[in-house]
Amino acid sequence: MGTPDFAAVILKGLIEAGHDIALCVTQPDKQKGRGKKVQYSPVKEVALEHGIRVIQPERVRGDKEFLDELNKAEPDISVVAAYGQILPVEVLEAPRFGSVNVHASLLPKLRGASPIQHAILEGDEETGVTIMQMGPGLDTGDMISKVTVKIGDSNFSELHDKLAEAGSELLIRTLRDIEDGKASFEKQDDSLSSYAPMIGKQDGHIDFTKDPSEIINKIRAFDPWPGAFAYFGENDDAMKFWKAEPSDKETAASDAGRIIAVDADSFTVGCGGKALKVTEIQVPGKRRMSTSDYLRGHSIEKGLIFR
Repeated sequence: MGTPDFAAVILKGLIEAGHDIALCVTQPDKQKGRGKKVQYSPVKEVALEHGIRVIQPERVRGDKEFLDELNKAEPDISVVAAYGQILPVEVLEAPRFGSVNVHASLLPKLRGASPIQHAILEGDEETGVTIMQMGPGLDTGDMISKVTVKIGDSNFSELHDKLAEAGSELLIRTLRDIEDGKASFEKQDDSLSSYAPMIGKQDGHIDFTKDPSEIINKIRAFDPWPGAFAYFGENDDAMKFWKAEPSDKETAASDAGRIIAVDADSFTVGCGGKALKVTEIQVPGKRRMSTSDYLRGHSIEKGLIFR
């Protein structure tokens, strides 16, 4: 049971390890773009490629037909990875060994929908994947296994891929332990828990009163979506910031959001009493590009204020 790219990597790992996938459950197809072209989820793409039966309930809770289909499949275990719906107890307990979740954090830290982004936003040095037994709470089930992954200077896309691969390998080992009766189950310490809520487009808005390190973390966490951005000009155009680094230029707190310097390769913005050197951007209607490429054909004035 899963939907996005992270879950597709998990499904591929199960297939490659020789597991018999009786059923694949994913979110309904979406229409995308001006032509309203139907788009399958990454999980559905993988399932169809391997001849696995797919079902896509609009809403799992209260769907008797879906529950009947699940029971008919007689699964030994359900593997859930970024499915996108809250699963009721009767669904979680339908398989013989219940349901396990592949969660992209070191639980109990960062429960919720966006643990990868929030690990970067919080400036953590490491994160990881936890396999847990699923229960009625939100990511509160007993932990079975964990693997740690260093974050370094990864953006979301890079860290996502590392965690998906690490989670896939961990899951295969964990399923073997469950099958052999060797798995151990550890209760989570709720007092150590934190929450990573769903990300919205407006969360990418940059607050230039923050320290440069916080802004850089936001840029990395929201690459490629929703992108870290700020408004400029009379029309409130949005510029996206894709790469930046701390600058040693002197600035005052009153310069927050103001461009204080422009050179051939970058521009520097005041923030939090310090400064940020911006080296890759995107303006409306253009592709993302290095600031130096943009400046070859356009001007950015010193004194311009972002808001």
